[in-house]
Amino acid sequence: MRGTRVEFARRGLSADVGPYRLLASLGTGGMGRVSLARAPDGRLAALKQVHPALAHDPGFRERFRHEVLASRRVSGAYTPPVLDADPDAPEPWLASLYIAGPTLQEAVDAAGPLPEDVVRRLAVGLVTALADIHRAGLIHRDLKPSNVLLAADGPRVIDFGIARASEGDSELTRSGAIIGSPGYLSPEQAQGQRLTPASDVFSLGGLLVLAATGRAPFTGRSTPQTLYNVVHLEPDLAAVPPAIRYLAEPCLAKDPLRRPSPSQLLDAVGALAPSPRPWPDAVHALITGREKAASRALRGRRGKIAAAVVGAAAVVAGAVTVSVLLAQSTPQAAPPAEAPVPRPTTPPPPPPPPAPLSVAGLRHIDPCKVLAGLDVRNRMGFTGCAFVSGGQHEVSVGVPSVPIPAAEATETATVAGMPALVRAESDRVRDRCRATVALPDDPESALSVDVARDDAAGATAELCEDAKAKLGEAVLAITGGSARLPDENTTLGKVDACALLTDLEAQPIFGVLPTDRFSSTSHSCTWYVADSASVSVQLDYYDSPPNADETRGERITIGGMTAYQRSFTETEPDVCELRWLQHGTEGQPREVASIRVRPPAEGNPVDTCRQAREVADKVVPRLPR
Repeated sequence: MRGTRVEFARRGLSADVGPYRLLASLGTGGMGRVSLARAPDGRLAALKQVHPALAHDPGFRERFRHEVLASRRVSGAYTPPVLDADPDAPEPWLASLYIAGPTLQEAVDAAGPLPEDVVRRLAVGLVTALADIHRAGLIHRDLKPSNVLLAADGPRVIDFGIARASEGDSELTRSGAIIGSPGYLSPEQAQGQRLTPASDVFSLGGLLVLAATGRAPFTGRSTPQTLYNVVHLEPDLAAVPPAIRYLAEPCLAKDPLRRPSPSQLLDAVGALAPSPRPWPDAVHALITGREKAASRALRGRRGKIAAAVVGAAAVVAGAVTVSVLLAQSTPQAAPPAEAPVPRPTTPPPPPPPPAPLSVAGLRHIDPCKVLAGLDVRNRMGFTGCAFVSGGQHEVSVGVPSVPIPAAEATETATVAGMPALVRAESDRVRDRCRATVALPDDPESALSVDVARDDAAGATAELCEDAKAKLGEAVLAITGGSARLPDENTTLGKVDACALLTDLEAQPIFGVLPTDRFSSTSHSCTWYVADSASVSVQLDYYDSPPNADETRGERITIGGMTAYQRSFTETEPDVCELRWLQHGTEGQPREVASIRVRPPAEGNPVDTCRQAREVADKVVPRLPR
């Protein structure tokens, strides 16, 4: 070890730091230097020593001590553990387990864009690491390709929980300073706003795009251009495979409240088969090279281990990482040195409720409550209600319904401050008038009121005035909140059918990723798989008891629910449907769910009933009981 001692002395390093024996220099960064070290138990460690100039700053020491305590709280399969630290040493230091693997950037440079299944495996590791970090009350704040190492058994997220000093400045952080890597900053971080864990989710989306394409989603010709792209432009996802785009695109939403949580992302990825070699061969070759280089250093070979061989660049990046406790209002806030790291006292705010006059908002509306003072004749599923008004007047409300085509309108009007279209119809038996206002977020959907009377004898003008008045009442009841369903989520009426099955969940069932998703009503969704094959989920509401046709077929049990399975071999060959009663009893209003699978028009026969049951296995647990 004499040669090693001489080498470290020549470089200004001690041969021992605490109980750790330094073996080789991995590099230097803005915060200090990092060395490969041997722990007392023989394990290899990445040991970081703080620059002396920073060590003389009392404020830095306090924050460094605070962050060391926070770092110890993060543990998981995809984060390297902190082995030891001494924030009170003349040169404060921290040792974490050494990871012999290239950075994500080095892996992509060596192997090119990673295959789809490899990126999904990478996503699971990164999402799990973020969940561990956020659970400990931290935000990473600098999730970038050089802070992700690819070990032989999976990825590792490094450099969390350690405060950073600005290059050439002993001040740890400054209010309003932008800290992080421009290509992977969240928009709120780029604008110096207060961060939430959703900021890390945005950065994760950028990493998945890089891994799948070899290019970051917001790269510009300069740092200011890149920051502008992050804040104002949509990501470049043209080359991202559909399955990866399905994961990455929601993460890159500008609004933090619209980004998925780590648990939602894990659900979207789904189960993965274990693999002894998770990376391409070129990446495993880099891992082997780093393992051999570290082994030589452990045997006493002196000298600096090149960053290209051991991934020093990634370790040194730890010198320029920022994390902040969720409970802190600014990065400068820190508790006294002896105080425990505080946990957040309040949960993150829930996402804002949907706008009342939107498709999502109307799922929270009871259509039979939008018109007061009228007798309810019958409920028309989840999206409508029929009333009786003034003897023979019939009033129907649709929430939502199909708007009146502009070319077919007989009148334009303003109803409750919104533009409305009116259409009058009359025949020998019945007069009718319909008034609609298009939903602001979806002009293809509308709120409508129909007024009809059998003996009106051409009095459509009177009916249209009534229709416009009642449409105004309906708008005010919906926007004012008086027509909302109870807060308890016990009805299928609030459920978005398109949220019950992800594209990635459908892929293994049908052997291919769905090509499109379409919602023909607010309570149905159809996934088009390939060559006319499709799977549809429909949520219905009936006032009447079930008829014989609805209960025909084989009785099976799915998720504790009795379902009827039948094939339409006569009218639609090989189409299979599952239908079950979700709420209600015979003779009472009933909420019914159904799944229908249609096979491809050509090709080998498929067991559509098996596919329908597999879809039901995903859907049933997500429905309110």
